[in-house]
Amino acid sequence: MTTENTTVVGVRSAEEVFTALEELDARCRPFTDYEQGLLEAYRWAVGTRTAAPVTAAATAGPWGPCRAQLLAECQAAAVALRTGADRTEAARAADTDRMLGLYTGLAWLCGHHDDRP
Repeated sequence: MTTENTTVVGVRSAEEVFTALEELDARCRPFTDYEQGLLEAYRWAVGTRTAAPVTAAATAGPWGPCRAQLLAECQAAAVALRTGADRTEAARAADTDRMLGLYTGLAWLCGHHDDRP
């Protein structure tokens, strides 16, 4: 979506999102599960991934997800965080951290909080 020649991703400028992605990508590896979730959220939001990271839904926007799809994916991540109890302890811990990264990144993109994760 663009407004007055500024491309936006959710409520953030594309420049903000690309900066967040570049700074995160420059961190030392291996990435934590939380950081991996953030990376997946940002990459999907800017259109470098076609399948949504939680629901695997196809991207609805012209070059990335539309705002409604970002909101829906954020909600799906919140639900996944609450219902992740049917896995082994180790799998649940890793998936919970990744899902928390996804949720936090998507919530920032949607404007639920202003502090960039």
